[in-house]
Amino acid sequence: MAVAAALVALAAVLGMTAVLGLYGGRAARTTSDFLVASRGVGPWWNASAISSEYLSAAAYLGTAGLVLAYGADMLWLPIGATAGYILLLAFVTAPLRRSGAYTIADFAEWRLGSRTVRRIVTCCVCFIGWFYLLPQFQGAGVTLRVLTGAPVWAGWAVVVAVALVLVASGGMRSITAVQAVQFWVKLVAVAVPAVALLAMWRLDGGDDPAARSVPHFGHATRVHVRTALTVTAPADTPVTVRGTVDGVHRSGEPLTLRKGSHRIGADTNLAFPSGATVPHHGRLPVQKGDAWARPFGLGQEHALYGTYSTLLAVMLGTMGLPHILMRFYTNTSGRSARRTAALVPGLLALFYVFPALYGTLGRLYAPELLTTGDLDATILLLPQRMVPGLPGALLTGLVAAGAFAAFISTSCGIVVAIAGTVSQSVRRYGGIAAFRAGVVFALAAPLAVLPKIGAQDAANLVTTALCVSACSLCPLLVLGIWWRGLTAPGAGAGLLVGGGLAVAAGVVRLFYGPWSGWPAALLAHPALVIAPASFAVMVAASLLTRRRVPRRADRAMAWLHLPEDLDNR
Repeated sequence: MAVAAALVALAAVLGMTAVLGLYGGRAARTTSDFLVASRGVGPWWNASAISSEYLSAAAYLGTAGLVLAYGADMLWLPIGATAGYILLLAFVTAPLRRSGAYTIADFAEWRLGSRTVRRIVTCCVCFIGWFYLLPQFQGAGVTLRVLTGAPVWAGWAVVVAVALVLVASGGMRSITAVQAVQFWVKLVAVAVPAVALLAMWRLDGGDDPAARSVPHFGHATRVHVRTALTVTAPADTPVTVRGTVDGVHRSGEPLTLRKGSHRIGADTNLAFPSGATVPHHGRLPVQKGDAWARPFGLGQEHALYGTYSTLLAVMLGTMGLPHILMRFYTNTSGRSARRTAALVPGLLALFYVFPALYGTLGRLYAPELLTTGDLDATILLLPQRMVPGLPGALLTGLVAAGAFAAFISTSCGIVVAIAGTVSQSVRRYGGIAAFRAGVVFALAAPLAVLPKIGAQDAANLVTTALCVSACSLCPLLVLGIWWRGLTAPGAGAGLLVGGGLAVAAGVVRLFYGPWSGWPAALLAHPALVIAPASFAVMVAASLLTRRRVPRRADRAMAWLHLPEDLDNR
């Protein structure tokens, strides 16, 4: 029943997307329609669309899984996102809308008068978007695999096909209605099952995960290990094995996993009795309940540094996300953009109440995910585990609908941002034709890389994208809007240092390793080091080249900051 419900939910989301996309894009004819929806989107509609873009695979799937594994430390992520939107509201939205630019690259060239800076910004936008697309594709693959048993590439194909058709047909005008409606779909899809599961938890006796020493299986549980992995047994753990453990093949005989590390071979089935402690995937911390329930519970190496660095990356990175910023260009005015930004934190706060609840319940009802490391499956499996029969299948279908709405809306927004930026950079070759070629370019690069990076948590991939944004576009926007003395050489140097180092750290972490100790912490969370360095390089290089401040800097600053009803242009 759950498989049928998931497939029906997918069909419903795709049908709704097609109808809304055709409705929204029916009048798309000009470059302005494709890039900024002719600057005619109101605050409430745009706030819903922006919230939908931000609530990606990381928010919908990843947050619950991270809370399951790491506990209260992960609640800093939604706090950082909310803080980022407050900073965005205070420092960026209205001036950026007043600039009249179509993309961040347009703004950089207009403000600094440099084609070179424009090209660097275009590269930064592409890398941020590609890092952000990876978890959308991967999340779609995980969702279909967990719920229907389909190969992971089937999920990738669905999202790529929908994004390609939707964005190429109508651009920003086509996706605005889709994203705005899909935010409320996601909210309902995450809230209704959460309330039902909370009621079932109370009826089941309301066991407190924070009161347990370490997670244990509440009932006899079978775990299938698809790929070879290393697990850590918190205590001596009885298990029946059909497969390979520590290099020895076993055919269904009982075994005790002694406290410590063990190697589990690919395609191995493990059967744990009720009450057995849960072996943890080698990359996940083994936490007692009280430590799991506290911020700074030391669930990972260098936890304090990692928390502060991640918080900074999410906060500053939100200020520079190209697919979010591009949405503010669609507002009718700077005042409208500011109202839009003020609404977004409230909508996000409303959503983020629920993933933390799923993560907490997952520690009780789906602890085997700590063994396999499939954290993104937490929200997908809980309805079937906690609610038997048809009601559980219906809740699973609702969750699946929200998941695919998350993948599609975020992917479309990112593709528009990349395609718009690239097409404006080569606009002499044709506006809409170049935009559509940019759509293919935006989707092809991450799709080619995805099979090579292996399984990754959605939230970690999105944090990498946010880190690149925090270390490159955020300093450019803040200094470009608020400091007259920014020069093209200064901006270019800061973008190359900050963006280059952040991209390099992300690539090394994805393709090489595993790492441990400080190298692992710095590669996973480099923003606390690189973002201040990027600001410093931009300021220092601009001071050294102060004679190259653009001649129109004073006029540009007036254009950005004077009231819109004054003719300061």
